[in-house]
Amino acid sequence: MRPCSALTAMAASLILFASQAGAEERIRRIGVLWGGAPSPENMTAWHDGLRERGYVEGRNLNIEYRVPKGSAEVSAAAAELAALGPEIIVAAGPTSALAVKAAAPTIPLVFVVVADPVGLGLVESLGHPGGSATGVAGIVPEGFTGKSLQLLKELVPRASRIAVLMNPLNPMHQRAPPGFPEIEQLLGVGLVIVEATKPDQFETAFDTARNQGADAVDVFGDAITRVHSADIVALAARHRLPALYFFRQSALDGGLLSFGPNTADAWRRAGAYVDKILKGERPADLPVWQPTGYQLVVNLKTAAELGITVPPLILSQADEVIE
Repeated sequence: MRPCSALTAMAASLILFASQAGAEERIRRIGVLWGGAPSPENMTAWHDGLRERGYVEGRNLNIEYRVPKGSAEVSAAAAELAALGPEIIVAAGPTSALAVKAAAPTIPLVFVVVADPVGLGLVESLGHPGGSATGVAGIVPEGFTGKSLQLLKELVPRASRIAVLMNPLNPMHQRAPPGFPEIEQLLGVGLVIVEATKPDQFETAFDTARNQGADAVDVFGDAITRVHSADIVALAARHRLPALYFFRQSALDGGLLSFGPNTADAWRRAGAYVDKILKGERPADLPVWQPTGYQLVVNLKTAAELGITVPPLILSQADEVIE
């Protein structure tokens, strides 16, 4: 090869290498709005989901996090993220997702663990979201509350009244009460609504449940019930009220029973949506993922302390048994 040809080839190779390196070094920017402090398990799953698709925070991905301390701070946190102009905002739970949609209607939104994104107006349909949002549904809303309460009734057959601990500021909780009469008739129980919007209201909620004759408690999933799981479990133990929880962590904290989505899996799946959108796909065309089953965790130690014998059928259905 002649010297000039060799130099030309070398220059071309250098240009190609530089262009490839520049493409590889492009840093993408996204925001994440957590619904309360994230659990280590969910944070690990989130990073694993991104890493599986070639994204490493601090290398080719910058992530701005916002962790509001309560429902009152969610809207401000969403507005802060929107002002930064990220390529995508990921939001945990319905309250965060709705706040992001309001603050940044044109920024692609990936929601995680939202029970009824259609009912909340986040998407037009699960198969064809049709707007700027898509993501991972937490539950299939039809029948979930009834199934949860049925599990609790099977575990505590003597229960004639069951308290439901709700956060009235959670838009998903607001949608539940209209279905209570049907559940009451089906299970032959009375449902008592007790509310807490802040951690310092949990004790009053349990006192109210006990004073209204509740024999058990269904603790609805929410950011504050997840973050303050150990406190709620302690209150249930103090009042000797069998309780069912939405998050697995509550059973690990000593709660009797948990029944809900695998949130770590949901956060891992969120990485796939981030990857597709960063590569040019539109949220409008990405179907919402729906869970096909839920995690059932039974704490036999707590059952023994409450004098409860767990039916074999429930044990056979359990994904995890704590002894």
